[in-house]
Amino acid sequence: MLKVVMIMASMFIPLAHLSALDQCSKCGKMEVPYPLSIADNCGDSNYRVYCNNGTLEFLSEEKSYYKILSIDAEASRLIISPPEIDKKKCYSSDLMVGGLKINESSPFNISNSNTVMLFNCSKDILLSPLNCSSNSLCRQYEEKVEGGRRCRNTLCCSYLKDASMTSHRIRVRVGGCTAYTSVVDLKAEDPPTSWNYGIELQWLPPN
Repeated sequence: MLKVVMIMASMFIPLAHLSALDQCSKCGKMEVPYPLSIADNCGDSNYRVYCNNGTLEFLSEEKSYYKILSIDAEASRLIISPPEIDKKKCYSSDLMVGGLKINESSPFNISNSNTVMLFNCSKDILLSPLNCSSNSLCRQYEEKVEGGRRCRNTLCCSYLKDASMTSHRIRVRVGGCTAYTSVVDLKAEDPPTSWNYGIELQWLPPN
């Protein structure tokens, strides 16, 4: 009987050891749940995020860092901060790299919970199905939120990210739209100052 107990105990030791390796340590005050990884010895390397001076960040394909605001491991989702808009020009801080782009082979993608607002757009965008009318949500943003005032009186449009598991980009460019922001699970009846600003990403479960 004692021999059986010893064999069973030896079987559980490696499992406990693996469990300890799977969970990364905190980055600042933020937990880094599996499968997210900040080091080679924890998490899954395919789900790499970065701990920079105590701040947890997501790295885009174009090598731009976005601060991670929250993580919901059970839902396989995280929210990153939208880019800053320049104080003098209606330009997103990631304009020069074309906005947010995620590698299509990555397990991460942009969820359909995001309402995206584009600013300082060329007239070509009027040919798109986006809402560029005077009652577009982007008008409320530029009128009521400090960051949006830099883009006031530019052509702006809004749309709900409707792609599910194949959405990997929010694009901005000179000659198109030069700035953007995003709201997660937007409730139009709420004032713009209370919207949940961020870009929600979801990830596919590990194989």
